[in-house]
Amino acid sequence: MKIYPAIDILGGKVVRLTRGDYSTAKQYSSDPLQVARKMGDDGAEYLHVVDLDGARRGDTCNCAIIEKITSQTSLKVEVGGGIRSLQTVETYLSAGADRVILGTAAVKNFPLAVQASKLFPGRIAVGVDTKDGMVAVQGWEEVSAISGEEFCKKLVGAGICDVIYTDVARDGNMAGTNLEIYRKLTGIPGLRVTASGGVSSMQELRILRDMGVDAVILGKALYEGLLDLRRVTEEF
Repeated sequence: MKIYPAIDILGGKVVRLTRGDYSTAKQYSSDPLQVARKMGDDGAEYLHVVDLDGARRGDTCNCAIIEKITSQTSLKVEVGGGIRSLQTVETYLSAGADRVILGTAAVKNFPLAVQASKLFPGRIAVGVDTKDGMVAVQGWEEVSAISGEEFCKKLVGAGICDVIYTDVARDGNMAGTNLEIYRKLTGIPGLRVTASGGVSSMQELRILRDMGVDAVILGKALYEGLLDLRRVTEEF
């Protein structure tokens, strides 16, 4: 199982949100590159980066920071936040991203997600963020009319197999993740699931691994000391 420590960028700083609410942003560092290097030193091979400014605005205002991380570390970086066109996908891949995450775009412009996955095989994932089981978009500020589970089935049916699934209610709470939904998702043939949101213990990581989750994203639990990244990477 892959471990993706997370760096969320807002205004050029490393922050974490609670339940996707921008008003709860807590700053942990003013230097995302330094944080990424420390994660690499602690054994991380992968990194999950979200441009929170981009998620709201649909632009690439923090791309220069992300390019510094990809060029000055050995981490395999996946990038999400505001990626709503093929041009933006290409921008991040050219900046050194290993994988690009489509969120709002995959919901509102499904053919774009299908086209991107065909143009860049193995380098596109879809972020399925849910509130009360329904897919949320626009930086989690708007809720759609499709359930997360049904949307995952739709993605697999279109040949898009990599999904990053977040229960927004759990995100940033450090109170445990939604294990029930991951049990359902890992039962969908062909779907590769990355669990995100609320994972806060080694035991939870073991449960997710044993149920067949492909990867886990770790955020606030690392920043607040509930999980030690070196210990996590040594085991997983």
